[in-house]
Amino acid sequence: MPEDKTYKATYVGSGTFLISKPKRKRTKVRQTRLRNPQRGARK
Repeated sequence: MPEDKTYKATYVGSGTFLISKPKRKRTKVRQTRLRNPQRGARK
């Protein structure tokens, strides 16, 4: 399973790549949501 958590680019053809990267940790997502309120929330 460690393959799934690393950056990987797969060449598909004609200059196209499928890029897979690890997801952000849940705590980090929470912190960014706390610091940056949702767009358009005060309108």
